[in-house]
Amino acid sequence: MTAVLVVAGAVVALDQGTKYLMLGRLVPGAPVAIVDDLVNLTLVRNPGLAFGVLAGVPIGWRWLVAVLSVAALAVLGRLALRMLPDSGWLGQLSLGLIFGGAVGNLIDRARWGAVVDFIDVYWRTHHWPAFNVADSSISVGVALLALQLCTGDRQRR
Repeated sequence: MTAVLVVAGAVVALDQGTKYLMLGRLVPGAPVAIVDDLVNLTLVRNPGLAFGVLAGVPIGWRWLVAVLSVAALAVLGRLALRMLPDSGWLGQLSLGLIFGGAVGNLIDRARWGAVVDFIDVYWRTHHWPAFNVADSSISVGVALLALQLCTGDRQRR
């Protein structure tokens, strides 16, 4: 469990640190090219869930998004308690990445009512929804967790 908390703490620190830097240096909605025709830094606030799902709900209903986020953390905590004894380093890393990312975004919701996103990946006119370090951490953690679950099942058979 210690490794999970160390990874999660590092993700939260990196996530909140990069958001602090971007909030102080970027103008909302004004892209800054990092890699021409591929990556911009564009400050946006996402009041919804992943990729803007539920972003259009009225302000009074945004508590629902926060409740869903806390529920997801509770499910993750339960999964972690069941999985950690047999998970090895890959399982611990994946759970730390997911938990840290979820906490990083939950901090944003508590502070600003929305998640701060700033990485804008695109190709020509096709844009991926803006994201941040926490979102990346969650995505990598989920991929690693799926790998852990798939390889673990094969090893048990």
